[in-house]
Amino acid sequence: MRGGPGYDEIADWYEAEFLPQRAVADDELGIGRTLRLLLGPGDGPCLEVGCGTGAYADAVRAVGRTPLGVDLSAGMLRYAHGRLPVVRADATRLPVRDGALSAVVAVMVHTDMPGYPAVLRETARVLAPGGTFVHVGVHPCFCGGFADRTDPNAVLIRPGYRDSAWTRESWTDRGIRDKVGATHNPLPELLHMFLDAGLTFERFAEGGTPTPIVFAVRARRSS
Repeated sequence: MRGGPGYDEIADWYEAEFLPQRAVADDELGIGRTLRLLLGPGDGPCLEVGCGTGAYADAVRAVGRTPLGVDLSAGMLRYAHGRLPVVRADATRLPVRDGALSAVVAVMVHTDMPGYPAVLRETARVLAPGGTFVHVGVHPCFCGGFADRTDPNAVLIRPGYRDSAWTRESWTDRGIRDKVGATHNPLPELLHMFLDAGLTFERFAEGGTPTPIVFAVRARRSS
């Protein structure tokens, strides 16, 4: 995962400044609401890959599950320790035995993971047959280095959507991407990653207006 060292450098800023902004954005984009809706009620452990500071642990608890976290950034995990049990590890090599979990989530992190296909394969490996995986991420069609969201009512989409690439290009200097960069994959490529990992789609959701900012998927391990 690319995000570890970069997030170490901005962990204090993320906790003190960005998280309060994200809390407001969460109300507008429905990130936590979408996570709860797609994950659904259940019990037992739920692993969050790329948990960062553990900001979505309460959303997992709200549906009756027990959040656990894994992240590569020691700086981010310093803040997560008080919110959920965590371990520092690469999400492409999860320290979890095969078929051990009934639920895994990834929230607003896939662009930090150039190896997201491997992350999805690991997710499928650690899920029990029929287990649930929920992906909530930035919308690949409307967010990226090609998208200028300066005017939220008239998003400008430049050439670049079809290119799979890593970039620090961003329409704002108050967010994450200009600081740590992001990997972009067009929507079909992203969806094929799920299928190639052996995950079966169940539900989809979008969040944000007037054009979506969030794209979410619920999938299951088919066998």
